[in-house]
Amino acid sequence: MKILLIGGTGTISTAISKSLAALNHELYLLNRGNFNDTLPSQIHFIKADINNEKEAEEKLNGMEFDAVCDFIGFVKPQLERDYRLFNGKTKQFVYISSASAYNKLPSDYVITEGTSLANPYWEYSRNKIECEEYLMKMYREKGFPVTIVRPSHTYCEKSVPLGVHGNNGSWQVVKRMMEGKPVIIHGDGTSLWTMTDSRDFAKGFIGLLGNPHAIGEAFQITSDETLTWNQIYKTISNCLNVEFKPYYVSSEFLDAVSGYDFKGSLTGDKSNSVVFDNRKLKRAVPDFKPSIRFEEGVKNTIDYVLEHKECQIEDPEFDSWCDKVIDALEKAKTEIIK
Repeated sequence: MKILLIGGTGTISTAISKSLAALNHELYLLNRGNFNDTLPSQIHFIKADINNEKEAEEKLNGMEFDAVCDFIGFVKPQLERDYRLFNGKTKQFVYISSASAYNKLPSDYVITEGTSLANPYWEYSRNKIECEEYLMKMYREKGFPVTIVRPSHTYCEKSVPLGVHGNNGSWQVVKRMMEGKPVIIHGDGTSLWTMTDSRDFAKGFIGLLGNPHAIGEAFQITSDETLTWNQIYKTISNCLNVEFKPYYVSSEFLDAVSGYDFKGSLTGDKSNSVVFDNRKLKRAVPDFKPSIRFEEGVKNTIDYVLEHKECQIEDPEFDSWCDKVIDALEKAKTEIIK
């Protein structure tokens, strides 16, 4: 197939780009070219800023595709732009939405594509919902060949997936573990969550491309493995060969403490127990079988991060914030006991 990825070098899309290239598809990536040197040379790179519609239109002039996939559309005006650029020029338009769009707080811990979409806690998720609604309207009224994909917590080799971290990513939390410091875990660590290796995600995603059963439909793509947050952090500690030292703090308290806004990412997402039912995807893509368990995938990630300094972004501000929160709660406990 002749396929265009808008983006193609991110946490989710890099594995897809590599897999499509290995399968000898005619693959094009439209992006600003910052990370293209890490990808196979047979990929065709179109250097442009998709948010500059005139520039993108000029670079894409005369081109048509079997599938166009947008990994970096976050608000409705960006999808309206995509419609203008690709209507009549692609047999399939795949939009990467988010499983955080599902109803919060959930009425059932089992999540299917039929679960309602509503998230009053996170603007990011509400924007994704608005994008989905616009695209499905274009499908119903104009025949625009839309497929919606909803990933949940997908990770690659460049960053260790965690629940609570600062603005510079997860490295500082990993460093705290290695230094023997306690790490903050939201709630009591027993809520259920799903971590998906990007290589497994790519298998399901590629199976939807050119798939007639995918047009006009939404699909979630996740691992079938369900873990508690305690298991997630304990597995990471084991991979680092360090002691597991959790410090439990309620999501509500974390959101209330000045310094970081965790309301969307925790109350609007990670603090809720969820189990994803992927039967719809498996009917459309019978070969999809996620095979990378978390302990295997995160070990690969940790090994990569420890070997690549560029992945070790320090965040002393977040480190200090963690210490202050823990110290304050310990003092409060002491006062209550007294």
